[in-house]
Amino acid sequence: MKDNVLELLKSITQRLEMAGVPSPRADAAWLVAHVAGSSRAALRFVSSLEPQQLVTLEGLVKRRELREPLQWILGTTQFYDLELIVRAGVLIPRPETERLLEIVLQELSTDLSTAPQRIVDIGCGSGALALSIKHHFQQLEVWATDVSPDAVRLTRDNAAALNLELRIHQTSLLDGIAGQFMTIISNPPYLPIGDAATLEPEVRLEPSVALYSGADGLELARQIAELSTTRLSACGLLALELDPRNAPDMRDHLERLGFNARLEADLSGEKRFVIGRLG
Repeated sequence: MKDNVLELLKSITQRLEMAGVPSPRADAAWLVAHVAGSSRAALRFVSSLEPQQLVTLEGLVKRRELREPLQWILGTTQFYDLELIVRAGVLIPRPETERLLEIVLQELSTDLSTAPQRIVDIGCGSGALALSIKHHFQQLEVWATDVSPDAVRLTRDNAAALNLELRIHQTSLLDGIAGQFMTIISNPPYLPIGDAATLEPEVRLEPSVALYSGADGLELARQIAELSTTRLSACGLLALELDPRNAPDMRDHLERLGFNARLEADLSGEKRFVIGRLG
């Protein structure tokens, strides 16, 4: 592998393209910048890499050629205005989930003077949503639950790294947790099991428990919705991220449960967020 950075970028881009990586040029820049200890924007000031850096880079490129997710290779990812640790065994935070966060932050800004100061993220994964909410509203009592021990450990590690206090529990939904919440937020598994064979290789490496939820993708979302009817305070907020194919069905289900519900779109115009107010 050549040490000239421009030649490196060209060579790695070609290799990743041959491997079917969706964004080979961007991924090549991320990998080289990571090894060089630089930002992507500052790569133009890096002329070459040291021999040991080249050895390290070769190992990372081979992992990406095998379609290991870039975020796992880098060890971190950016979510909204936080840098999060990511690792295998836990769902990688998606950019579209940042829009769910924005919706919830806006809703919370109007709630804080009148509602109990308590919120929970069910299925917290890396802790992206719970930590971002705590970062913006330090006065909130923020809970985070997940059935996965790997997810709970990662959320705790991210909370410690960011010096943010969460109440983190390994449990199914809200089992063992008492009391009412002003807001329940969740990015649950929402893909129909039939999608398993059609996903990109990177996604198929992520934990299936965080991806699939029954034949229509709504098995867990329905449980969260029904639980919310008894665990939300008056006029409490339920905010879900779902697949655009099944989000309308969940909006209708919430209406039947007594919510005033609406759909919200992500930045590409896909209506994947279901926002409901109880009563």
